[in-house]
Amino acid sequence: MFATEDIPEGTIVYVKDSLELVVSPTDYLLHSEEVKQVIEKYSYIDPQGNRVISWDFAKYVNHCCNCNTISTGYGFEIAIRDIQKGEQITDEYGIFNLTTEMEVSCGMDNCRKKIKPDDFDTYYQDWDQKIKNAITHLFEVEQPLMPFIEEDTRKELDAFFQSPELYKSVYSLKLK
Repeated sequence: MFATEDIPEGTIVYVKDSLELVVSPTDYLLHSEEVKQVIEKYSYIDPQGNRVISWDFAKYVNHCCNCNTISTGYGFEIAIRDIQKGEQITDEYGIFNLTTEMEVSCGMDNCRKKIKPDDFDTYYQDWDQKIKNAITHLFEVEQPLMPFIEEDTRKELDAFFQSPELYKSVYSLKLK
């Protein structure tokens, strides 16, 4: 997926909404192996173990070890640097609660070559720092997706901006 216009750092680029397909752990087991493969390819696992399949183009965003967007502990994804028109929009798959290793080749000098189930433990502090840097721009840029952010999440964001120690780590997305 590629940006059709410039996207400034701090812009919310994805919000889970009511149109997402949520496949519970038991429902997942009921599917054939072929359907499971499709679900695995286009979903992420939330902290409760549900597989969430985006209904929109979000399911086509590729991984990059030097991604330009990332999931936050607030349930949305944010641009962690300015994204130029025509640039590929990329994400950090290590946050998606993978159950098995995934080989990657993003072409970056820092490419990890494999995303592992324990990447959460290894990288969450680095991811949090990138999110904290970007989220400071949240109210400086236009936010077309803000109406889709739940009221409780908006209150958490307000609390964080009043008291930065109330930051909600990306680690909160880790499978329980």
